[in-house]
Amino acid sequence: MGLTASVLAVDAGNSKTDVAVVAADGRVLGTARGGGFRPPAVGVETAVNTLADAVARAFAAARADSAGHVSACLANADLPVEEEQLAAALRARGWGRTVEVRNDTFAVLRAGVAEPRGVAVVCGAGINCVGMRPDGRTARFPAIGRISGDWGGGWGLAEEALWWAARAEDGRGGATALARTLPAHFELGSMYALIEALHLEHITHERRHELTPVLFATAGEGDPVARAIVDRLAEEVVAMATVALTRLDLLDEEAPVLLGGSILAARHSQLDDRIRELLAARAPKAVPRVVTARPVLGAALLGLDHVGAPPETHARVRAYYEEGAEGAEGAEGAEGAEGAREAQGAYGEHRAGA
Repeated sequence: MGLTASVLAVDAGNSKTDVAVVAADGRVLGTARGGGFRPPAVGVETAVNTLADAVARAFAAARADSAGHVSACLANADLPVEEEQLAAALRARGWGRTVEVRNDTFAVLRAGVAEPRGVAVVCGAGINCVGMRPDGRTARFPAIGRISGDWGGGWGLAEEALWWAARAEDGRGGATALARTLPAHFELGSMYALIEALHLEHITHERRHELTPVLFATAGEGDPVARAIVDRLAEEVVAMATVALTRLDLLDEEAPVLLGGSILAARHSQLDDRIRELLAARAPKAVPRVVTARPVLGAALLGLDHVGAPPETHARVRAYYEEGAEGAEGAEGAEGAEGAREAQGAYGEHRAGA
């Protein structure tokens, strides 16, 4: 029998999906993890099929077959029209009486705040920023890539580092240690060798993201070019956050600025310090902090916001994800316990426009 006045929470990224079934009183009854959600690559129906497997396992752990409301925060839902398309696909599955789809960056924001108020910037494979107020007002960017004015994220940083390193080696640009450290990561002796390996796909395209930590390590050793790239990322993060705060009339009052995704959550000292320095100058009342909670918590809280759940219900769900299975009442079966154990891990990879 389906649950009544409950929430099916879905946080789906390019690499993995987390699902939780939440009862009306805030008990997490079942959880599951599934594969990545990539509708641009495989099509909407195939992507939703990936969600369906995790949803089925979460419902089985909860001993339910439907929920009152579906709160889905999905990667690649970058435009309202895409959210509407994905919401229609989810409604067709009959998982809940009502369905709300948001970009997955909203899950990071909601997971990090006690009420739906503030701004979040996520920098993982790509970069994105959203903001919201309790009255329902939101701020967002298309976050599709360079065509929508974006710069940054793991892929963008790796590409920028390669550009500077290539020009340093052939003489078109100034010297930088990146010309040595980037090829050395793949045990190659020159940028020419790395360029050839990437072009001929002797090194797969997916492995380019491995160069982002090399960039930060090189910056940490004092290389001026690498440090300038890191400083530019800080500028982008603060520019997005400041615009979102302004759009929501939050610039002149204390408001949280949540930082999430693998790059921002790594707390690279130069990047972290520069972001805080720039925010202090441009948005003095902003309160920056890194979000480590799993974004599925944010999807669940957004669902509870939608159904008008009381504060104690929100608190119970948050306690489940912050304390793990041992602190959660009513987690049914192995799926619930495993999901809670996973939830204790630091939030690492998030998608943001990838």
